[in-house]
Amino acid sequence: MRAWDVHTGKLVWQFHSVPRPGETGSDTWKDDDWKGRSGTNVWGLISVDPELGLVYLPHGSPTADFYGGDREGANLFGDTLVALDAATGKLKWYFQTIHHDTWDYDLESAPILFDVTRNKSKIPALAITSKTGLVFILDRKSGKPIYEVEERPVPPSEIPGEHSWPTEPFPVKPAPLSRMSFRPEEIATVTPEHEKFCRDLLASEGGMEFGGPFNRYGFKPTINFPGTLGATNWHGGSFDPALGYLFYNTLDLADVGKLVKSPPGASTVYARAGYGRFWDPKDYWPCQAPPWGEMVAINVNTGEYAWRVPLGVVEELDAKGVHNTGTMNMGGSVSTSGGLVFIGATNDRHFRAFDAKTGKVLWDTKLEAGAYASPIVYQGKDGKQYVAVVAAGGGYYDRATGDSLIAFALP
Repeated sequence: MRAWDVHTGKLVWQFHSVPRPGETGSDTWKDDDWKGRSGTNVWGLISVDPELGLVYLPHGSPTADFYGGDREGANLFGDTLVALDAATGKLKWYFQTIHHDTWDYDLESAPILFDVTRNKSKIPALAITSKTGLVFILDRKSGKPIYEVEERPVPPSEIPGEHSWPTEPFPVKPAPLSRMSFRPEEIATVTPEHEKFCRDLLASEGGMEFGGPFNRYGFKPTINFPGTLGATNWHGGSFDPALGYLFYNTLDLADVGKLVKSPPGASTVYARAGYGRFWDPKDYWPCQAPPWGEMVAINVNTGEYAWRVPLGVVEELDAKGVHNTGTMNMGGSVSTSGGLVFIGATNDRHFRAFDAKTGKVLWDTKLEAGAYASPIVYQGKDGKQYVAVVAAGGGYYDRATGDSLIAFALP
């Protein structure tokens, strides 16, 4: 990460996201494993606190994504939120959300800055989440968790040469945004045809491994909740300071994968075979019971959920009497001081406004294509408030495309 003087173009400072020998975090890499390492980058969005003079950097996972036999250790600053002095680049604090990542569970969304009220005092705080759907609420001055975080055991790896980390951090509050495990009795039964497809998929290749959270990819196909698209992704969430509510849209979609030996001369000894999803790709219906997408609100002053509702409609299932399934979604929300939360994101191609306090849909319109982006709100020259969103469709689970930038005026 580099900072430049906008007036002169001169480099002001740079920060090594893979520490060099002698730098903080260098002891989390063995020998020369840090050399030539890709990944461990801020491919998402940063946040700046002008009052504290800090910049917050959410880092992705080190490569290779699914095999870490050549990077023994916790691998800082992979999957780590790093706070730097914005003027000098000096490290102030860091918080690692995944140790020795072998799931591609990058941090990538911009940290959300707010104040938490506890014991009648205000604490400057932030929330950071990743594809795991675990939300960490931290003191933004020190990086210390405001709610307790526990190191819990996770399954070991069966891959030769892999030095998996025995535990991962779990916040006691809030609870995970979405599903982190699966059992066969949770198979989707929305239609007989879909249930048969999913049971056949589960039984394929001699039967898939399941369980969770933090299953390891091994020699047999393994179902991992969440998948690499995450419980949430680059878009992160939004915040209402009047309510003290964080808003996230969540995705319940697993990856299915296994590791295979790489050919001679490859950059990694083992690699993931394909990027399968636990769904029927014909219609993008996941193979576990709904809901498949939700909108949730977290009260940051208690760490508890204020509400959670399905996000999106599968019209074909709705017509069959199967309601409240939610849908695949990608893209963020924006909250307003008028108590609304606007979001597109869903592959039903709708754009909705939720009541921030209750989660009730107050307004809903269908677009020509999915709005897989985060909306913005602004005041026009006419004094009216507008909300705008890009609706271009395509992507991971929508075959319709568009090219619209659409703006709506609020009354």
